[in-house]
Amino acid sequence: MNEQLINEIKTTLQKSKVTKLATISMQNEAAIKEVIDLTFHPEEKIAFRAAWILENIYENNPSNFVPFVAYFLDGFSKQNNLSARRHYSKILALLSKKNALPEIKEMLMNYDTEKLVETTFQWLIDEQVPVAIKSHCLNILANFTTIHPWIKEELLQTMDYLVDKESIAFFAKVKQIRKQLKA
Repeated sequence: MNEQLINEIKTTLQKSKVTKLATISMQNEAAIKEVIDLTFHPEEKIAFRAAWILENIYENNPSNFVPFVAYFLDGFSKQNNLSARRHYSKILALLSKKNALPEIKEMLMNYDTEKLVETTFQWLIDEQVPVAIKSHCLNILANFTTIHPWIKEELLQTMDYLVDKESIAFFAKVKQIRKQLKA
């Protein structure tokens, strides 16, 4: 499956093909792990496209993703491809939402999320990280305040610091997160 998938994603992908590849991967449990592994491929474009497929796997059927949540979380902090990080941060933002599947919520409650929080704060303050990733980071951190109450104050201070340094889109996201935090 791995070689076949690599061949499929070596060329430019359209959304329809990403959806098709995600659907195919969901039919074979081992394939989901392979897609996660491909997000660390040394060829940046392959890693990015695999991450895009992974995001679609989660969005299209979160219950298929459940057996791989811990594996995904274990790799989160190791993701160095900025294009793949966009999808990784979106997936973690979705995993940590209030309306996530109960099994996922329970997994997060029992997972050592400190490293995830640390990584997310690092990505948030990194000047090289694009605003789309930072936007997802804000969601992740706001979502994790239920597990780690101390994040709220730290996040508010970090947003105050970054709001003048980032784009207007970031400013809009900060307003949304402040409302979520009721601050």
